[in-house]
Amino acid sequence: MWILRLKIKHDCIIAKRCKKFKVLCYSTLLGRFREGDIEYVSGMHYLVGETQNIKKFVEDLRKDKRVKKLEVKDNVFSLLEISKNIPSNYYNSRSFFVKPVISDIDGYEYWEIGAWEKSTLTKFAVNIKENFAEVKILQFRKSKLTEINFPIVMPMLTVQQRKAIDLAITGGYYKYPKKVSLEKLAKAMKVSLSTYQEHLRKAENKLIPLFPKLKKKPEDIRVK
Repeated sequence: MWILRLKIKHDCIIAKRCKKFKVLCYSTLLGRFREGDIEYVSGMHYLVGETQNIKKFVEDLRKDKRVKKLEVKDNVFSLLEISKNIPSNYYNSRSFFVKPVISDIDGYEYWEIGAWEKSTLTKFAVNIKENFAEVKILQFRKSKLTEINFPIVMPMLTVQQRKAIDLAITGGYYKYPKKVSLEKLAKAMKVSLSTYQEHLRKAENKLIPLFPKLKKKPEDIRVK
């Protein structure tokens, strides 16, 4: 099995808004189909960021003419869009996603896909490089099954727990070295330090069990 990891920037309906509104987005491709001369792509997306920024993101997304269907629930949305010259046009059924696509606050997409044959990913990489100006291969290696992410239904977080964890991620609390203190995060959330810590710990206690091999403490996790 082979794994290819890419960093891409293009006229992305999601990534450019991540940069504009300072949010992160985790995306999973659900399917692609063609009707006449038009190709469509469907996906599920999870936004991480401040509540007001997420609302602005969604409001702006609704105005995009490439959007054909959009359903939103809090920070999760499903999207059907016209797929005109986007990376997923070159993705085929011989490959599979190792992890969700990540769109960061700098407007870049991070793709991590796998395939049984090296040639499948080589062809994908060549097509992407030929059709998009900003493409960087971060990794291309042989891998083991244990490195493949197996999706698990995410636990339900309360509004306050989700806000606490979102602030910690976007603020750089889980980066090394830390980019923000708990005190600043509590201030940003407009709650006391003890209240913020309570919300954050409860969120972590729901999320961390989903990663059984995780041995590091939450504060040592690096979020790229």
